[in-house]
Amino acid sequence: MDKITLFFPGQGSQSVGMMSGFDGIALIKDTFAEASDALGVDFWQMVTEENTLLNQTQHTQPLMLTAGVATWRVYQTMKGAVPEYMAGHSLGEYTALVAAEAISFADAIPLVKFRAEVMQSAVPEGVGAMAAILGLDDETVNAVCEESAKGEVLAPVNLNSPGQVVIAGNKAAVERGMVLAKEKGAKRALLLPVSVPSHCSLMMPAAEKLAEYLKNVQISAPKIPIIQNADVVAYDAPDKIKSALVRQLHSPVRWVETVQYMHKMKMNKAAECGPGKILTGLTKRIVKELPCTALVSVDAVAAFNS
Repeated sequence: MDKITLFFPGQGSQSVGMMSGFDGIALIKDTFAEASDALGVDFWQMVTEENTLLNQTQHTQPLMLTAGVATWRVYQTMKGAVPEYMAGHSLGEYTALVAAEAISFADAIPLVKFRAEVMQSAVPEGVGAMAAILGLDDETVNAVCEESAKGEVLAPVNLNSPGQVVIAGNKAAVERGMVLAKEKGAKRALLLPVSVPSHCSLMMPAAEKLAEYLKNVQISAPKIPIIQNADVVAYDAPDKIKSALVRQLHSPVRWVETVQYMHKMKMNKAAECGPGKILTGLTKRIVKELPCTALVSVDAVAAFNS
């Protein structure tokens, strides 16, 4: 008997043409229309025609939420088995909460747009940065951050897979960290094309605003347990879910531990429910024994369900 877990991707998986594997599926376009109507932005045009809006965080976050929810709806209509657990990477946690019926899609769309806006406004453009450090263990990356901070903010923020950690903070500190990481043997240190240093303490002002906003958002106990990024725990209580979402903004995404938790809970089949294959690749590096499928097309969903 398969024990299934679904993973929902976050920012970084967006691209023009990312929904082309679902061409002709009305449910996909209908879901995008819901988001477009709610925010007055043509999200479908954003994923089908070349544009510069796609990578602007206030558009990317509702866009990726919409794409994940649309994929989940198709999965359900194609008689996909109910997963035993779910998780989402950063923004993807909101998609998981919609899929688990803890929050309505109608409420989630403006919520993630607000999240994007307060993240962007928390740090002026050019002040913060993020970089991927490849080929160092977590302990060494921690040491690099401590040594390179020099009174500024610098921290490991996305613990994505063994040997792949993203650091974030003040831009100068990130640049110092990249140099030191290479000196300590990193295979690569890559500056990421993002305008917001997510999941570090520079996001505290955004977290405070998000906490205020969440007071007026209806959240229920998820119908499917969701392993939260901040604590690697599944919460039932709405106040604990809200608290975890607030802390997620300024805390590391503990993705390695999340996938390891799924393995420990005897999950033997995983799928990435949304555009791209980033989480599929990470899963293979974290737990080789947990096969993961990227649900990027109708054919992929059908094959996973068979």
